[in-house]
Amino acid sequence: MTETPASPPDLTLEIDGPIAWIVANNPDRMNAYTADMWAKIPVHVRAAEASPDVRVIILRGTGTRAFCAGADISEFESARTGDRAAEYDRLNHEAFSALLSAHKPIIAMIHGFCLGGGLGIAACADLRLADHKAQFAIPAAKLGLGYNPRWVPPLLALAPAAFIKEMLFTGRRFSAEEAERIGLVNRLVETDTLEISVRSLASEIASNAPLTVRAAKLTIDELVRHPENPDTRELDAAVQACFESADYVEGRRAFLEKRKPAFAGR
Repeated sequence: MTETPASPPDLTLEIDGPIAWIVANNPDRMNAYTADMWAKIPVHVRAAEASPDVRVIILRGTGTRAFCAGADISEFESARTGDRAAEYDRLNHEAFSALLSAHKPIIAMIHGFCLGGGLGIAACADLRLADHKAQFAIPAAKLGLGYNPRWVPPLLALAPAAFIKEMLFTGRRFSAEEAERIGLVNRLVETDTLEISVRSLASEIASNAPLTVRAAKLTIDELVRHPENPDTRELDAAVQACFESADYVEGRRAFLEKRKPAFAGR
């Protein structure tokens, strides 16, 4: 019997109504990201942002063994040494920046291993749901890598500095329970119900007024990233746009008519 060859590593975008799924497909290496996969993150985020139907983006890995085990170490000799290391870092940074600058909410659906760059990806999401088998680590110290300082702020926005130091100093794996306790994940869910829970959360967000959700995301991100000098003019404009929107009219009418509102995002 001839075995079916494994599919090459890939990062795909699947749009299902108001939900866009960005899916890492490299199961033989626990969904580790190749350079090509890193390069596709900004492309897929832009496509999801451009779609008028999409209201929530979900990041996940194929299967239930791993969300992402980080960068594909098999490429390091050819793509992450000498002068080429800077180019690889650029791909990483552009991927993280695309996730952090997205206007639409992003949820990380974390099955199993969430390591290295995989944890960096998850930290750039707005919300993180994980199963009880999840494990979290940044093993840079065990590989002799320097962890780029540009990728640390998203981690510090989730957990106290002392825990991020422990993670970077030791490279050890944190259990799902530890991750929830220190703030790396929003909640833990059983493995067989994780996708259902994530879909339910995404659908709940998608049913709300998109401009209101966008304004809330923009406000929280700006206040967290620039607490001493937030761009309040931009935040005020986002809030004002909600009050001037057709969705605000629809929300008021639906409340008075005791029905569920049908928001259009305008």
